[in-house]
Amino acid sequence: MAGFPISMGNAPEFEGALPEAADVVIIGAGVIGIASAYYLANKGLKPVVVEKGRVAGEQSSRNWGWIRQQGRDLAEIPIMVEANRLWKEIAEAVDEDIGLNVCGLTYFAETQEALAVYEDWLEQARPLGVDSVILSPAEIEAKFPGMTKSYVGALHTPSDMRAEPFLAVPALARAAVAAGAVIVEDCAARALERENGRVSGLVTEKGIIRTQEVIVAGGSWSSLFLRNEGVNIPQLSVRATVVQTGAVPDIHQGGANGSKLAFRRREDGGYTLAASGFHETFVGPDCFRHFRTYLPQLMEAPFSHNYRPMSPKGYPDGWGTRRRWRGGDVTPFEKMRILDPAPNARKVEEIRARFEALFPALGKVEVERSWAGMIDATPDVVPVVDRAPVEGLSICTGMCGHGFGIGPAFGRIMADMVTGGDVGHDLHRFRLSRYSDGSKLILGPDL
Repeated sequence: MAGFPISMGNAPEFEGALPEAADVVIIGAGVIGIASAYYLANKGLKPVVVEKGRVAGEQSSRNWGWIRQQGRDLAEIPIMVEANRLWKEIAEAVDEDIGLNVCGLTYFAETQEALAVYEDWLEQARPLGVDSVILSPAEIEAKFPGMTKSYVGALHTPSDMRAEPFLAVPALARAAVAAGAVIVEDCAARALERENGRVSGLVTEKGIIRTQEVIVAGGSWSSLFLRNEGVNIPQLSVRATVVQTGAVPDIHQGGANGSKLAFRRREDGGYTLAASGFHETFVGPDCFRHFRTYLPQLMEAPFSHNYRPMSPKGYPDGWGTRRRWRGGDVTPFEKMRILDPAPNARKVEEIRARFEALFPALGKVEVERSWAGMIDATPDVVPVVDRAPVEGLSICTGMCGHGFGIGPAFGRIMADMVTGGDVGHDLHRFRLSRYSDGSKLILGPDL
């Protein structure tokens, strides 16, 4: 269904047999895993991606479709600047329309205090290469004619972009295969095989593949797989609800965020809408296990999430979800091929009504579809991108809802990390050991 997140209703596109060996095996066919395979294949290597469900079946086709530099953690900005360049290269290389547009993204400020936060971020970010600017109320009105709400200012980044995630990631997957990668859908990773303490292979439900390098890029499922291997990541998942409108007149070609509403133009003539700053945490065992690690975030913004009393059955942090298994066992990954949470129905109507009220000239705004996704979140709101304490194992996860835009750059980084190349950026901020070495966690910007 055009414009809708990829699901098990989509026939598998990548059904090849599992190879006996690979230079690198990647767990997870979201944007990070697929980009890693793409850049490894373009190095002349033979990467294999194993995916329990479908390419981009979870958050990689359910996100807002923003490709943004603005508001990023300072350590992410140079990587995101690279990602902007790589997305343009990808759009040319795939020879498919992925809906990539340089449209600019905007954050509205309702108060002087909020505007001061944007100004402070910009002062620190400008030397890192962003072209962000502060807009005056008059400039906002010119960019968003007919908007009923007034703002004291806004943060705007002209070079930020948008794309259609459900088109972009599968297109990149096809390009990766054309370059020599292998992708196997309906193939869950179960466990690592090791020799003398280092990775020697990966056990999957379709057999064993020999390799000395494995990348875990499983999004919300990463921490569950890693815990079974003795690697602890304090990662949780939160639900985010998204709305797709029917076709409406164009009120702005880019995307914007403010007044509890985010919106961006779609290639099909509608808008993708979301409730900005609204996430729902389903409480499960890991919420209690990682409580102390998340305490700084909770103290900073205790009501930033809405808490649901029980994580649903089969979710990564479900109360009955199995947390220990062997390579011959059926795993939680096979029992839930695609994590497909229901959207928050009350929030869907609230989002629609807010958008309609903000732009009354549109008339009645119809909801064409709605969905939800589970975002892999970390205590400090920045990802884990690092070598694991198991030789031959690497991790790229915890994108905190920011993974689609930055995905190509982290994929390129992982391709160089596992081959001994120059990763090109300072990754100290993203090290796994920050959660265990006594370091004080520094929260990323809540922008």
